[in-house]
Amino acid sequence: MAETVLILSPHTDDGELGCGGSIARFVEEGKDIYYVALSGCEKSVPAGYPADILRHEVRNATKVLGIENLLLYDYEVREFPRLRQEILDTMIEIRKKINPDIILTPSSYDTHQDHMIVREETLRAFKRGTILGYEQPWNNITFNTMAFIPLKKIHLLKKIEALNCYETQRGKSYFCEDFIKGLAQTRGTQIDEIYAEAFEVIRWVIR
Repeated sequence: MAETVLILSPHTDDGELGCGGSIARFVEEGKDIYYVALSGCEKSVPAGYPADILRHEVRNATKVLGIENLLLYDYEVREFPRLRQEILDTMIEIRKKINPDIILTPSSYDTHQDHMIVREETLRAFKRGTILGYEQPWNNITFNTMAFIPLKKIHLLKKIEALNCYETQRGKSYFCEDFIKGLAQTRGTQIDEIYAEAFEVIRWVIR
């Protein structure tokens, strides 16, 4: 039976940024992938774009990665601390429906308030699964590289192609192709591979 992997993305694009290469590898390996974006970030959309543009962009990006199971929610960006109980309830509903084996979520070192809440409620909602925290250096003061997923060049290129679907975000430095490749090369070098993504081990369950 294929493993079920759940990607928890506080906002559209977080999942692709943190673990897009690993997602591409998991899809190639035949794992059952679910991608959950908890906010469409309507308040953060740049001027000149429709309010729901990020919802269209995440659909395009996850399609590039080969994800068929995309779940979009309407939690208000930067308001997750106030909404944490509702977010926990949503996660519990998701757990009951798909019962994931592996959960990828923001790391414990992420300083964004929405990301912090998602990480904390992930641990409460998914006690039975392995939980890995993905890396987002622009939000991390530090990061504990306890787990690595080696990537082939095709996986990294899929990640870059997916992130290129976010036209609204292209001005941000961490969407730069050189940055994405450089980080993957750095993490690959740490395990004697060409490319990799690194993760914090939040919970590791061996069955």
